[in-house]
Amino acid sequence: MECVRLVVLAVAVAMLFPLIATAHEVRPAYLSLQEEAPNEFSVLLKTPMQGDARLALSALFSGKIENVTPTISRPTGDAMVQTWRMRTLEPLAGQNVVIDGLQNTMTDALVHVAFANGNSWTARLTPSEPSAIIPASQSAWAVFVTYVRHGIEHIAFGFDHLLFVAALMLIVRDWRKLVKAITAFTAAHSITLSCATLGWLTLPSRPVEAMIAISIVMVAAEVVRMQRGQLSLAIVRPWIVAFAFGLLHGFGFAGALVELGLPHSNIPLALLAFNVGVELGQLAFIAVLLTAIYAVGRVFAIPRQSIVASAYAIGIVAAFWSVQRLDAMFM
Repeated sequence: MECVRLVVLAVAVAMLFPLIATAHEVRPAYLSLQEEAPNEFSVLLKTPMQGDARLALSALFSGKIENVTPTISRPTGDAMVQTWRMRTLEPLAGQNVVIDGLQNTMTDALVHVAFANGNSWTARLTPSEPSAIIPASQSAWAVFVTYVRHGIEHIAFGFDHLLFVAALMLIVRDWRKLVKAITAFTAAHSITLSCATLGWLTLPSRPVEAMIAISIVMVAAEVVRMQRGQLSLAIVRPWIVAFAFGLLHGFGFAGALVELGLPHSNIPLALLAFNVGVELGQLAFIAVLLTAIYAVGRVFAIPRQSIVASAYAIGIVAAFWSVQRLDAMFM
């Protein structure tokens, strides 16, 4: 486990330059159609924004449709939300839906259609496959697979969550403590993810994101204290700190899931699937680190000073995020 704490330096430095300005920047678009009356749908299209510019995305259908109301647009900070009502002159089931412009981006789009008879359909469109045929209904397995993929993608691009896990691994001294700490972190963020997504307990997103960045700084500082021979709760009982901060990180995961939207007829299943995806992505990240440890350890011995250097590298990135997000709270 000594090598675990050493090799994280390479990961932190690799993340430093391309990622220092951002976290959670790869956000999907979202198209929701809810049948309010026979062949009449309320439509919501959410597209990511960078500053005042938004991705040039629009929803197109292969069948004949007509807009019943004008489109209302409103920015929400990091996305543009457009709403309107449309009437289908041909059955929506069986039509091809296209997110026009998606092929020119690096993001995905989640499409959710809810019919008045209770049937629903959820699909993930990508730049390489920006269209799909809308079926009359969808199996639970298809919903599960769609949200597992989104969970994996969210953690893969959730660089702040990954840096927290990396910092936690710097503190852990043996396998049992690592398993205990990661399990505590998983259990905690699963609790708040569920509560926040279901609307039982919510917190403003900007303070949560700022506190997540600060939590990484605090754990990185504990690594430095440990190397100086000092003791603290995080060093002696890392699972307690992992659980406490995991509750906070769960609100961050929930923000992403709420932004994606949930299929009304399969909310528990989609919630479970997203959580499973997050955990699979987290385990994959840990596996990549352990693989790198093994590979590097067979080539050369990593100096002990790399532990502190790793902590400082992680702390610098997290401190930048902290200032950036705190500044955004008061803009």
